[in-house]
Amino acid sequence: MKALIFLELFLLPLAAHGKIYERCELAAAMKRLGLANIPGYTLGDWVCTAKYESNFNTDAVNYNPGDRSTDYGILQINSHWWCDDGKTPGAKNVCRIQCRGDTMKGIFLSSILRLSPGVAWRNHCKGTDVSRFIRDCKL
Repeated sequence: MKALIFLELFLLPLAAHGKIYERCELAAAMKRLGLANIPGYTLGDWVCTAKYESNFNTDAVNYNPGDRSTDYGILQINSHWWCDDGKTPGAKNVCRIQCRGDTMKGIFLSSILRLSPGVAWRNHCKGTDVSRFIRDCKL
């Protein structure tokens, strides 16, 4: 089930030039893909994470000079651990996917295999009222 959710999130079709989601639009897409059903996290956790990782931008790319990795997409998938961008030294590519710009247009989880939303979640969402991120959304 976890792998299926990951693949659906990764392959979610978007516009060719990326997309910046509206908060409720993203919440609805994440709900359709099953993120509301991942034990230990709410839909609000995932929307909050996307807000602080990329400001809901599927084209977000951020370079990490320390380990020379790059974070891609709406949830900032890291090229050292989760995908292969062909330029990160010692990349693990745990998910066995490419992380070139043209394959990173979808929504997907930065730590789906560990069921953890990642650093932005720990720094900005954990222990807060994340229900505000889905409040007033017609879900």
